Parts: sequence; structure tokens; C-alpha cells
Amino acid sequence: MLMLGLVAAFAAFSANAKGDADAGKKKFYTCTGCHGIAGYRNAYPDYPVPKLAGQNEGYIVNAMNAYKAGERKHPTMRAQAESLSEQDIADIAAFLSQAK
Repeated sequence: MLMLGLVAAFAAFSANAKGDADAGKKKFYTCTGCHGIAGYRNAYPDYPVPKLAGQNEGYIVNAMNAYKAGERKHPTMRAQAESLSEQDIADIAAFLSQAK
């Protein structure tokens, strides 16, 4: 059942906005303060901040949409996700999937 949900999520992602990695690089600048520092723990010391470079594009889109919908819980990430359009999220995901 879980696999079916993942397949549906990735299918939905591919049907939506096509990401532009160059645009995503510019949009990711606000995220670098936390996600660009290895081992960084922001104001929530029990919550390690993951490094996102090289992450799967569909995973990033789904995670950001889950933060935006309140399905994933983190106040900073929810606020960030709510400020992004579908195209912004797709662009950032495209950039991160190609980053090292």
C-alpha cells in the first residue's frame, strides 16, 4: 500500500510544474543558512537540519508540499513552504537534485 502511495506521489509530481535548476539555485539562497551547513542545528536543538544537495527531486517536492499543508511539523519549514509557489518548489527541487 505504501509503495502504491509513493508511485502516485511521484506520478503527481511529474504531471506538475517542471523545475528549472538555474532558477532554483537563486531561490535556494534563503535555505542555505540552515541546509548548507553540515551538522547545523538551528533554534530547535533536537532537530538536525538535513543537507539536501543530491536529494531526489520528487522527495523534495513532496516534503515541501507536506510542510505547506501542515502534514510535516516544523514551524520554520512550514512558514518557508507557505511562501513558495508550486513553481518555486519545483525549481528548488530541480536545483537540489543536481547539486553536490
